[in-house]
This record gives sequence, C-alpha cells and structure tokens, in this order.
Amino acid sequence: MSRIFLSPPHMSGKEQEYIAEAFASNYIAPLGPFVDSFERSVRDYVGVSYSLALSSATAALHLAVRVLGIGAGDVVLASSFTFIGSVNAILYERAIPVFVDSDESWNLSPTLLRKAIQSAPKKPKALILTHLYGQLAQIDEIVAICKEESIYLIEDAAESLGASYKGQQSGSFGDIGIYSFNGNKILSTSGGGMLVSNNRDWVEKAKFLSTQAKEPFGHYEHKEYGYNYRMSNILAAIGVAQMEVLDERVAKKREIFEQYYEELFLIEGINFMPEIAQSRGNRWLTTLTLDCIAPQKVIEALEEQNIESRLLWKPMHLQPLFENALYISDGTSQKLFEKGICLPSGTAMSRENISHICNIIKSTL
Repeated sequence: MSRIFLSPPHMSGKEQEYIAEAFASNYIAPLGPFVDSFERSVRDYVGVSYSLALSSATAALHLAVRVLGIGAGDVVLASSFTFIGSVNAILYERAIPVFVDSDESWNLSPTLLRKAIQSAPKKPKALILTHLYGQLAQIDEIVAICKEESIYLIEDAAESLGASYKGQQSGSFGDIGIYSFNGNKILSTSGGGMLVSNNRDWVEKAKFLSTQAKEPFGHYEHKEYGYNYRMSNILAAIGVAQMEVLDERVAKKREIFEQYYEELFLIEGINFMPEIAQSRGNRWLTTLTLDCIAPQKVIEALEEQNIESRLLWKPMHLQPLFENALYISDGTSQKLFEKGICLPSGTAMSRENISHICNIIKSTL
C-alpha cells in the first residue's frame, strides 16, 4: 500500500492559483502582497494586533528573544518536554536555560514553574512555553505566575495554531506568540513561521532585525546586526490558501483523534494525551502512552506495513546538549517519553486508514 506519513502537507486546491498570481506580479523575492495578506489573515484569526511572517518558527523565537532584550547570562525558563527548536534561541543569545517539567496535561507544570523561579541562579527574564502537540498548557495559571513575577511570556504555539482556551487562540495569551508552518504542521507553507504580539514596538523591532537591520537611509547603513529571516511572497501565497481551510483541518484532526480514541481507549494500558478543561486543541498529532508494550515495538510493526509513526519528544533536560543545565523535574516527561508514541494524523487520511492502523496496534499488543 502507499506509505501513510505521520502528518504530510494537505493543500486546499487554491495554492497553485495564488502562486501563479504571485509569479504574474513578479513578486518572487521576499515581501509582496501575499506576505501582507498572510500576516493579516493570521493576526485576524488569532485576535492580535500585529504579525510578522518569517522564514521559520525558529527565526520567530530568536527574534522574540532579541526584542525582549535577553542576552548573555540572562535566565530563560522553558518547557522541557518539547522540540529542540523551542529552546535553541536561548543558546543563540548565550542566555541560561532552566527547564521545567510537565504535569498531567503533558504540558509545563505551573507548580514546578514556581519552584523553577525560586531555584534559578538569578531572576528569570522570560519563559518559553510550548503548547505541545496542539494542546494548550494550564495557561491561566502560567500567565498569572509570569505577571506576578514580572517574567516575559513567549508562547511557542508552533504546533497549536487553531487551538483555543475559553475561546481565545493559543499564541495570544503571552507577550509574544510564534507559529510554525513547517511541512508537517496543520498549516504548511513548506517552511515558514510567524511572530505575533499586541506590542507594536516589539514587532517593528523584529521586522527591522529580520531584514538585516538596515537603517532608513538611501544607502546601506547598519548600527547593529540582523538576519535574513523574512518569508517569501511565494510561500506566503501558499499560506493564504492554507488559512482559508484552517478550521476544516482542525475539525479533521479532531475527528481523526476521536476515531483512534473510540477504537483503542478500552484497551488496558493505553492512555491518550488529555485536553485541559475549557480548551479545544487542534490535535495536530494523536499521541498516547503504552503501559503494556515498548512503543518501539509498535513503531516497528507499523513500519513493516509502510506506516510512519514516531516516539514522543525526548525532554530537553535529558539531551546531551543540556547535561549541565538546571531542570526542575518530577519525572513526568521522562515517563511520557519512555512510553509514548505519535500516530499518523494526516488530514487526508481515510477512516479505513485509521482502522488499519488500529488493527496493527491491537495485533501487536
């Protein structure tokens, strides 16, 4: 059978039309009408005042760190249970990461966050909070702690575009939010990201830094260093088409999760990633833990049938890169990593595909 990928791109059908329009206008290089349109569609959907289309979510996180004035020796708290791209920006600016473990939601624990603030070598300047696998963290408590402690909150909503809590979109609760449009995300421009905020000065500064920090002169004048981080008009054209079907994609991702849940939840030893009360995750990936078998066994069984799956993220505090970093942990994310698996969740999958995957899991168990 044709390979079933973990979360492949799913085009709306309008992408080629918009790309052709971009080509006809000759806006091929970075910037152009589709960049403006894409930025506007994302900020309107999310409910923020300002947005900036960039080459990647990693670039967005790096610019967030820069515009908040985080530099060498500053302490930055971060979710430990996440992808490396969430925290690389801390290292780029030679700041000090302090990792915080998860709670029962699989996302960052507010209780351990308080302990991390107390245990940090000096007052933390910011928190990079990941909304894991499209599910929101305990955002009310985390926002309250950050405000109480005067800590900037950067929301890594790379995986959670379209997820909400009490009707408010992920990425819009903190000081700065970021999204990813990588090839496997719920909205894909092949590669790309977005920075959003209600603070105009921060977004303007990020825009300035993202275009080589060129001063407003007729010649090329530079007082500080910047980056080549802007999104191209061609990729933005894809993003505009993708935004038109975002709600459909979220609904399909949740439908996929529901079918997996219905077919597997009665099996002893299988537990799905929960959804916190009053939230609506985008279920970017359906994820679960297996108490009854090593997840690698299931991955191998699926691979024999040409089906892609993968382990959960290895926590940052367990990575060799961060072996000397401070971490506040109760072992939650390590247990999840050891027992967890991500199942195929592409929005073009059929119900028959999902049933086939479930049958392989059942037979392997």
